[in-house]
Order: sequence, then C-alpha cells, then structure tokens
Amino acid sequence: MFILALFQNTPLILSIFSILFAQFVKVPIHFLVTKKLDWSLLTSTGGMPSSHSAAVTSLATAVGFETGLHSPTFAVAAMFASIVMYDASGVRYQAGQHAVIINRMRNELTLFFREVKHWPEKDENEKIQELKTLLGHKPSEVFTGALTGILISVIFYTVII
Repeated sequence: MFILALFQNTPLILSIFSILFAQFVKVPIHFLVTKKLDWSLLTSTGGMPSSHSAAVTSLATAVGFETGLHSPTFAVAAMFASIVMYDASGVRYQAGQHAVIINRMRNELTLFFREVKHWPEKDENEKIQELKTLLGHKPSEVFTGALTGILISVIFYTVII
C-alpha cells in the first residue's frame, strides 16, 4: 500500500521524470556541441541542463499546482529549489574548478617526481585517479535545468490533466 501511494504522488513522479529527462538530453546536446557521443553523461553530474535544477523546479512547480502558490508547502519546495540551484551553480561549480587545478598540480608533481627518482614507467591510469572536475553547473546550465523542470510540470498540469 505504501509503494502504491508513491506512484500516486504526482510531484514526486514529475520530479523523478525531470531528472531522467535532463540526464538523457545531455547526450544529444553534448553531441550537437562537440560532435562526440558520450553515453557516460547519462550518469554524470554537471553538464547541460542541470538535472538537479530540473528536479527541484519541477517539484516546486508541481507542489504549486497541487497546493497553491500561497501554501506553506509550496514555500518550502520553492526555497529548497533555490538553495539546490544556488549550490549547484556556486559551491559545487567552484569545487569542480578547484578539482581542475588540483588535478593539473598533481599531474605536474607526478611528472616531476618521475624525472627526479627515475620512477619506472607505468600507465597513467594506474598511478593517478583524478578528482572529478564536473561537479557543478554554470549559471546557464542551472537556468536551463530549472526551465526544463518548470516546463515539464506546467505541461503535465495544463495539457495532460
């Protein structure tokens, strides 16, 4: 009975759908920009559009339709969405930028120590596991993700229902 209730929770379903949709469209968007097909984007963080932004704005929009824009529940969902998007474009984006620099420093130090100690040659993948550099989002990615989530819920509530 509990599981069945989850499938009747439209804001939750729309939010999950928004994540999946945003993750899926990253692949063709990346292909259009780079002419390279990268299926790993289906499960990666970062990139265009932000699936985090799509999920939380879809959730907030759906809650607004369900409970009204005046409800405390909508206020909580809207603030939650704002904080997630701020974090995605601020703190997490900066963490990704730091990871780029740290990876570069680590690579340079690795090369230096190899030359100094005549380190036996090994495959780079065996020696170094790089920090993830695509943690957060550019503001345009957050905006596009937010717009994606809002549109998914608006379309559902105005066209489908």
